[in-house]
Amino acid sequence: MSGLVKLLLLILLGGVGVYWWQSFYFKGLALDFAREHCRQLGLQLLDESMVIVGFWPLRGRDGRLQLRRRYQFEFASLGDRRYRGRLVLIGSKLQSIQLEVYKMLPDDQSRDRTE
Repeated sequence: MSGLVKLLLLILLGGVGVYWWQSFYFKGLALDFAREHCRQLGLQLLDESMVIVGFWPLRGRDGRLQLRRRYQFEFASLGDRRYRGRLVLIGSKLQSIQLEVYKMLPDDQSRDRTE
């Protein structure tokens, strides 16, 4: 194997390693955003899991290349059923969080639970 091929292989492996390491960071960031969103709405984030379902490059307003990552997670409102949520990050900034329609307790019952 020539030196040039070894160098290219090393660069490729290094790039894969950096991407893998950054994936953990962004997955943790997405999990933090989902956890806080669920907490604010009184929902339970299930399994503390975040699954990446897509990513693609795009140019930001400043012209820099960024990755747009789309994640999926599950939550519960009353504990009787799982619902799906979706979250989009552009770079390290939250673009959107969408939740499936879920059941809630009527106002009078929710007050009884918190008292």
